[in-house]
Amino acid sequence: MTQDRLREDVARLPESPGIYRFYDDNDTLIYVGKAKSIRKRVTSYFSKSTGVNRKTLKLVSEIRRIDYTVTNTEFDSLLLENNFIKQNQPKYNILLKDDKTFPYICILKERFPRIIYTRNYNPSQGDYFGPYSSVVAMKNVLELVRKLYNIRTCSLLLSEQNVEQKKFKVCLEYHIGNCKGPCEGLIDEKTYLDEIEDARYILKGNISIVYSHFNNQMKEAAAAMEFERAQKYKDKLDTLERFQSKSLVVNKDLTDIDVFTISSEESYAYVNYLQIKEGSIIFSKTLELKKKLDEPDEELLSFTAFELREQIKGSNKTILSNIPITILEDGVENTIPKIGDKKKLIDLSIKNALELRKEKVILREGKRSRQKEILLQLQKDMKLPSIPMVIECFDNSNFQGTTPVASMVRFVDGKPDKKGYRHFNIKTVEGPNDFASMKEIVGRRYKRLQEEAIALPDLILVDGGKGQLSSAVEALKELNIYGSVPIAGIAKRLEEIYYPDDPVPLHMNKKSPGLMLLQQIRDEAHRFAITFHRQKRSKKQLTSSLEELEGIGKKTTERLLQEFRSIKKIKEAPLEELAKIVGQKKAEAIKGIK
Repeated sequence: MTQDRLREDVARLPESPGIYRFYDDNDTLIYVGKAKSIRKRVTSYFSKSTGVNRKTLKLVSEIRRIDYTVTNTEFDSLLLENNFIKQNQPKYNILLKDDKTFPYICILKERFPRIIYTRNYNPSQGDYFGPYSSVVAMKNVLELVRKLYNIRTCSLLLSEQNVEQKKFKVCLEYHIGNCKGPCEGLIDEKTYLDEIEDARYILKGNISIVYSHFNNQMKEAAAAMEFERAQKYKDKLDTLERFQSKSLVVNKDLTDIDVFTISSEESYAYVNYLQIKEGSIIFSKTLELKKKLDEPDEELLSFTAFELREQIKGSNKTILSNIPITILEDGVENTIPKIGDKKKLIDLSIKNALELRKEKVILREGKRSRQKEILLQLQKDMKLPSIPMVIECFDNSNFQGTTPVASMVRFVDGKPDKKGYRHFNIKTVEGPNDFASMKEIVGRRYKRLQEEAIALPDLILVDGGKGQLSSAVEALKELNIYGSVPIAGIAKRLEEIYYPDDPVPLHMNKKSPGLMLLQQIRDEAHRFAITFHRQKRSKKQLTSSLEELEGIGKKTTERLLQEFRSIKKIKEAPLEELAKIVGQKKAEAIKGIK
């Protein structure tokens, strides 16, 4: 995608607050930013040419796709940006290590367990949490656990025998209050394991349970006049609140919730998915669905919700939506909220779906408008009686006169109509005769359309100069349709356009979008013919090679083709499968064919 095309995309961005995301040519997220107005902020990347640092210039040079998520307020944008950075670790937001695997947090299976992070996943060693796509997010969680609980960080072997024999001495971590000295038996194993169990809630994301526990402990200590202990729990509560405030977008009481909404029109539907954990949006995706039939919205939303949950392995038991989701997994509840914070989530989700809908409508209208302008210009340049909405183009292909084939491609409204593409095996021509081959395939094509009472195209295009064009014209005359449809040839060397009975070719402007469309159609016909010819030649060569092998004749070759359906599959078939049909010796000979 060119910078000019990106600027067109930027012009369609919403002016709402939210976050924007930049992707490179591998569709990898490389930057996430927040903005009061998404359009204005992203525009600034492409409008400034001076005073911009090299890193920003390099970032802009790598952008190939722009995505966004709208929010209700600028503050929500900040929180959502933070979530996306933690989840995806874009390279232009933070400095990345060249890591080969994702990190996990693990509670080791040992006496007085440690809580560590690792890149090696081995369930026999302990209980794993993650993986984390962001090292920063993982370390933040681990730091929170270590601030709240006195978990040892040393790797000493704290067996009962070693502790009883006083083999170890407490270290600095004990003296500064980060560890309670299990190495010297200063904390009993049950009390230590109770803290480990509480830490599990943090690692699972159930922060509210931990918050409630600390709050009760603080109140009990205060009631008992143990104000120093109460203050310690108050500090832990403050730590939890600071951690939550970094990612909270909605009410923190809303947790383990999926939100799906759909906005629909005649040909397309737009589905937004938000995943909520402890009040944070940890995943956001908006999809455009092109309707194949007149599917009801309930069916589309149910299908999409299932597919998206499968993709990200979602397991939340509560799904909020704006219309009923008719297909649900066992134990999953679907509700349609009308008021309150849950309704605000629905509104935010719909807002994202509508933004994508608006963007796609503008994009499609722009494409249709540009394509119509190109076709109108082509009509003018070629002096055609009508706009060439349907163009069919023919091309031949042979190699030193062997295996002659041909192709026809069909473009509708300036775009490939691949269902209308056709391959032709040359049946009536012997040897390398492109002119006679062109006459045969053009005649066969339009005789078929006559017999089936199918409308002729608005323009017939022939890949070649006067010779190929004259042959195609002969075929049309024999069918008595010459003059009913415009026909022209396009020569490769000078990109000249030839008309029947006109010795002087038309030279269109080399930068004309109309000529570029004709070139695209001609090149597509050539590609389609070449691909078919290679397939035929490869099949002929292998068939010939098979029949040359001792004991393999035409019937055996036909059996192989009947079994494996194609030459490619015969080549790729395992030796043992071939041996079942032709025997071990012949199978080895077949596998030896290059």
